[in-house]
Amino acid sequence: MKKEFYTVTSSTYSADIQILKGKLESEGIQVFLRDENTINTDPLISDAIGGVKLQVYIADKERAIAIYKELKEYVVDEKGNLIECKVCGKPQLEVVYLRKKLVHKLFPFFEPKKYRCDNCNFLAKSL
Repeated sequence: MKKEFYTVTSSTYSADIQILKGKLESEGIQVFLRDENTINTDPLISDAIGGVKLQVYIADKERAIAIYKELKEYVVDEKGNLIECKVCGKPQLEVVYLRKKLVHKLFPFFEPKKYRCDNCNFLAKSL
């Protein structure tokens, strides 16, 4: 019987995926990291091949997505309240780094924050 996989998320760096991998495995979900060794060998090609992909069996897809959403950290204001999306109004904004420029790939700490809504995918350069 052929097993099919679902990619829950991907990341430029394999270290970013390890926390989610550990959580999913602690919940009894078998996890596969596609392209991890390739990126650990040559991190500069990560964006070219789509980063490290965290995959689970299709049968575990819904549970894995639910756990992933529990672990996400959404943007909060100075009082700790979730900030709502300007387009859909859902409080599901997360910080993203696109790393499109070479300087940001080499020195990611120079890239300004961007915010993506996890609900409608709206991308904002500022809040």
